[in-house]
Amino acid sequence: MSARLYTTPINIGLSEETRVKVSNVLQILLADEHLLYLKSRNFHWNVQGMAFVPLHELFENQYNKLAELIDDVAERIRSLGFFAEGSMVSFQRLTRLEESGHLEGNAQAMITQLLNDHEQIIKYLREDALFVEELGDEGSVDFLIGLMQEHEKMAWMLRVHIA
Repeated sequence: MSARLYTTPINIGLSEETRVKVSNVLQILLADEHLLYLKSRNFHWNVQGMAFVPLHELFENQYNKLAELIDDVAERIRSLGFFAEGSMVSFQRLTRLEESGHLEGNAQAMITQLLNDHEQIIKYLREDALFVEELGDEGSVDFLIGLMQEHEKMAWMLRVHIA
């Protein structure tokens, strides 16, 4: 999956095989983050109801945060020596999340779906961090845990709207 970026060897204490495996994990995560970004943006545009303004703003805050995380994931892939996937075709092929439409502006359905997606990503990040830890890439483990914490906060922000 990961295409090599450099012709000169990378000497950061990780074998190329390890870097390929970690990069592949990150490529899938990049696709998940992109799909969640698109859903958040879609819901920002299409939410309806009495809570329009606060949800419109919440969804915007979340997709802006996701845009930062997406960039961080892509840069982590690049730092390991590989090109980051960057096409919708690749993201659709790699993502572990499910696509959705505008849900007819149903705010409750939107919040529930975004919350479920964040919780799925949190679970994936836990699994991915354990896998990457077994490979001995402490830097990527730390990176994945930081992402997990960001998703936990975003999930909490959504969860309080359902309570």
